Amino acid sequence: MTAQQSQPTGLHTALVELPVRGRLPAFDSATAWINTPPLTAAGLRGKVVVVNFWTYTCVNWLRQLPYLRAWHRTYGDAGLVLVGVHTPEFTFETDTGNVRRAVRQLEIDYPVAVDSDYGVWGDFDNRYWPALYFADASGRVRHHHFGEGEYRQSEMVIRQLLGVAGSGVPAAVSPTVASSVEAAADWHNLRTPETYLGYQRLWNFASAGGAVLGERHDYTRPAVLHLNQWALSGEWSMGHEAAVSRATNARVSYRFHARDVNLVMGPSVYPPPVPFRVLVDGRPPGSDAGSDVDADGNGTLAEQRLYQLVRQTGPISDRTVEVTFADPGAEIYAFTFG
Repeated sequence: MTAQQSQPTGLHTALVELPVRGRLPAFDSATAWINTPPLTAAGLRGKVVVVNFWTYTCVNWLRQLPYLRAWHRTYGDAGLVLVGVHTPEFTFETDTGNVRRAVRQLEIDYPVAVDSDYGVWGDFDNRYWPALYFADASGRVRHHHFGEGEYRQSEMVIRQLLGVAGSGVPAAVSPTVASSVEAAADWHNLRTPETYLGYQRLWNFASAGGAVLGERHDYTRPAVLHLNQWALSGEWSMGHEAAVSRATNARVSYRFHARDVNLVMGPSVYPPPVPFRVLVDGRPPGSDAGSDVDADGNGTLAEQRLYQLVRQTGPISDRTVEVTFADPGAEIYAFTFG
């Protein structure tokens, strides 16, 4: 399924003078680079620079990505350099091979700094995924934005900085079409928050007896799950970051209110994959299947990333999603919603 995210066809340069918020920090702390030789703040002088902090399983960043691609495509030849700084949230995202795979699969062709040690994050004193920092051609940070949204304002800032730098500013970006998990959230119907499934940030866990850290345990789901509660069924071991299935047909259930259901997960065993099946209120999702499952709810856990399980097409109400893993070795990190 696809959803169109509105983007104005004609933008005007902002007239408000942007404040100077400091100098563009160096990128010396990056642990690797993708799509480019190492970049430096000094080497970028003369270019308008947008720095984007991201991590590849972050649903908020994934919904920002279509705009980043569009800005790079439209303004790259006019003097804009977009630098993606990948700072990991989960341990598996520190693996440079995983980041390279994500860059390839997500069709990112602008420069990416791998920041597995949080060095660049610290140099910017950043706190958020996603985050945008806008620097002028003199290397001064003039604007920032944290989180999703404000795409029109961000593009106006880019055009203003390019204009001040003397670059020929091209026509505004065309409307951006985003599919699957990159489509904008249905904010009006989103009443369920991101939920982590590891012991360290456990919230609203409803299995009988509570969570057991670090030990194989046979969990039981309660007869009733209230809104925003979740539970494990079958044999699992719960670590600080994630829960890992330890037997066949282990299950995770969540009572939610949202159009989309996503799950950050991956196989903990080698070789993968681990088959799984999604049910919504006890039935296959049918036309409400997300991009990573078929109409019968079948999917395959082959790599560590965000999987879209449900994309509802009708009225939104409280519903229960169940994910059953046919084999042991499924590692589940977080539910996100849209």
